[in-house]
Amino acid sequence: MRTLHSALLAIAVTVACVASVLAHSLGEVGQDLRAKETYFQQVDSEAPGFTLEDADRRVVSLASLHGKVVVLNFIYTNCPDVCPLHSERVAELQAMINQTPMKAMVEFVTITTDPKRDTGEVLRDYGKAHGLDPENWVFLTAASDQAEDSTRKIAEAYGLKFTESEQGMQMHGIVTHVIDQDGRLRARFHTLKFEPVNLVVFVNALTNRTQKPHGHPEPSLWEKLEGLFR
Repeated sequence: MRTLHSALLAIAVTVACVASVLAHSLGEVGQDLRAKETYFQQVDSEAPGFTLEDADRRVVSLASLHGKVVVLNFIYTNCPDVCPLHSERVAELQAMINQTPMKAMVEFVTITTDPKRDTGEVLRDYGKAHGLDPENWVFLTAASDQAEDSTRKIAEAYGLKFTESEQGMQMHGIVTHVIDQDGRLRARFHTLKFEPVNLVVFVNALTNRTQKPHGHPEPSLWEKLEGLFR
């Protein structure tokens, strides 16, 4: 428990180090990240829609997540190398965000590009194996009446190409997408080399856009995080 406490406190300290950035507008945060984060790409375009199913065959669409910031990535569970690492990076981001009030405002979405193999049971087991919290994370696959390559086409609409080999593997890049509350694609974080805190900073700037004025000063992010350890 002490080790976990220390790890969470370290996360809080890291995020607190950028508290001054979090107070700025989305444009200012984007400008700052463009200057210091090599793997950050700021965009502003309508995010390609999707309507898929989760591990329990419940329908989930991008439209149904309206009002939340969505952190989206594509993997397939049979991937032997980069997909597990990408999943662990997403779990790391989720752990950071879920230690803050942003937890209720952010949904993590993973879409498999191999719906034929990635059944509901496989999807559930994968999330547990990689430390993802189902409270605000969902793993989606194609519905039974959708084409087997439908999720690969969705990935392609987001700028990612998953090319199948004869051995059943898929060649692909790694991108973590950030979609705002209105369904607009706002950022791509490329590869696994970006600093996780920079994505958290960007997500925080998006969530702050919907905050309403208070009659008294809003506690700083550090004060909110500090309260988690009292």
